[in-house]
Amino acid sequence: MKYPKEYLEEIKTRLKVSTVVSKSVNLKKRGKEFVGLSPFKNEKTPSFTVNDEKGFYHCFSTEEHGNIFDFIMKTQNLKFGEAVKTLANLAGMRPYTFSKSDEEREKKWKEYISIFLRYVDFYHEALLKNNHSFEAKDYLKKRNLKLSDVKKFKIGYVDKSSSLFDVLKKEFSENVLKETGLFYFDEKKKIFVERFKNRIIFPINNISGKPIALGGRIIQNNAYLAKYINSPETPFFKKGSNLYNLDFARKLANKVESIFLVEGYMDVVGLSKIGVENAVANLGTALTEKQILTLNQFFDHIIICFDGDESGYKAAIRAAENSIKNLQPDKKISFLFLPENEDPDSFANKNGKEFFIKFSKQNCIPIHQFIFHHYKNETDNNPSSLAVFEKKLRSISNSISDQFIKKYINEYFLEKIAELTPHSNNKKSTYYVKKLKTLDKTKKHLDETKSISSIELKEFSLLYLLFENIELFIDKLELIEDIKIFTKENKLIFEEIINKFKNKEKFSVNDLKIDSQLVDRVYKFASIKHIAKSTHGDDEKIISLLNEIIRDLKNYELELRIEELESKFSQDLSENTFNQIRELKKQQNIN
Repeated sequence: MKYPKEYLEEIKTRLKVSTVVSKSVNLKKRGKEFVGLSPFKNEKTPSFTVNDEKGFYHCFSTEEHGNIFDFIMKTQNLKFGEAVKTLANLAGMRPYTFSKSDEEREKKWKEYISIFLRYVDFYHEALLKNNHSFEAKDYLKKRNLKLSDVKKFKIGYVDKSSSLFDVLKKEFSENVLKETGLFYFDEKKKIFVERFKNRIIFPINNISGKPIALGGRIIQNNAYLAKYINSPETPFFKKGSNLYNLDFARKLANKVESIFLVEGYMDVVGLSKIGVENAVANLGTALTEKQILTLNQFFDHIIICFDGDESGYKAAIRAAENSIKNLQPDKKISFLFLPENEDPDSFANKNGKEFFIKFSKQNCIPIHQFIFHHYKNETDNNPSSLAVFEKKLRSISNSISDQFIKKYINEYFLEKIAELTPHSNNKKSTYYVKKLKTLDKTKKHLDETKSISSIELKEFSLLYLLFENIELFIDKLELIEDIKIFTKENKLIFEEIINKFKNKEKFSVNDLKIDSQLVDRVYKFASIKHIAKSTHGDDEKIISLLNEIIRDLKNYELELRIEELESKFSQDLSENTFNQIRELKKQQNIN
């Protein structure tokens, strides 16, 4: 059995060639192409190229050439059907189930597309040429649409006297025409009626660019009719699986990393007018998992920009809770909130492209931050309310499918909640910063040490050890010269000691050109001094103590770096950042 053409085309359009190839070949961007070492031949100089725009790979050393199906078949030694299943899974599509009705389905698909192409072309031309379309033309003019905009999006108009049904039924059966959703049967009048009568229509294309549905906007005020309607679902159109303008926007994936997700057709058209072409619209439904996964195939950053009113905000929080489930490493989802009573179309028209782009960069909120602040604003600062708050956030983070992202978002939520609880403001979060190991468990907790950080105490111990063992370390400079000191005053002392060691100077502590009060602090607060006295003269034990201090200082440095990266990860959720964190934590465990 043959796979339906539209099924194979959808796989190809959902998956960039570079996405498939990079699973097994390390690719580097070079202009519009990617290059890497050939998977078909051992080589030292890259001769393998991938072109996403043209949809193929080419190996200059072996002359191997083809699309994603060819690549999977040749590199994994699979038959065509197996390659299709593999790639369908990668594209987030269901495996195709063959049946006896496949030939009939293929026939219906061809008829379906043929009808939609005829319908869209007919009413687009009618809008451009028909004198009866003056109301629609006037409406579009008021919305600042130019002729070029109308042509680009193939906008049409179905006037109240129009009927294409009688023309089409000469070629197609009534049942087939009804199944398209373009017409419905009026039981009272016993006739087929245009569903989009007296509406401006926006063709909704599949990812390959073929029209499969319509969106319609009424141009006259009518309290009894919905402002916008969409085609009903059909065997070839599912609202939750499609996005308006994705067929065009996906072609920009090599040029931009972000995509604006807006609510309406006019928002997409309005952004396009000012030069923001990377925009799509959902189709009057809540944002779905399928739509997020589809956008992630092409773009690294989804920016959800709904209307700046109460309904837009409510839609945004629903979208946030639905889409965070599918958050992936190296992918970002953010929210952009416009001023009150503005939508992307009106805001873009008033302010232009440059301002819109600048505004979006400055005001984008990462999805996890938006969710936290939304529920925080609904929470009173009392134990009961905070408990409900935490329970809700845990539920949201636990819904995330990727385990790494789940972990870090959960930690972000808990850290932020901790900041709301009493007596937490002066404490560092235990979720990002671990307490350093206490070097000296016998240290007396003097009142004066309360204002001294733990890392200062470690540094005092190091300096004390150097003060008391100058003759030992003057010949073992390699053990200490690369030690990193974090506090300014202690760094001054350490640097002078190192300089004297390098010059092979014999000196005492009194010879140091350092404020004596700093030296006094070292002797007063060095926690190691009680242990060091018992090791006096035992070089091996002294060096062992030194190594223990160095290990603690390195762990502190690692903690700072991990904290920095985890803070970064909470913003970008990148796989690269996560791998850096993981590597540093491995070093921690070794230390």
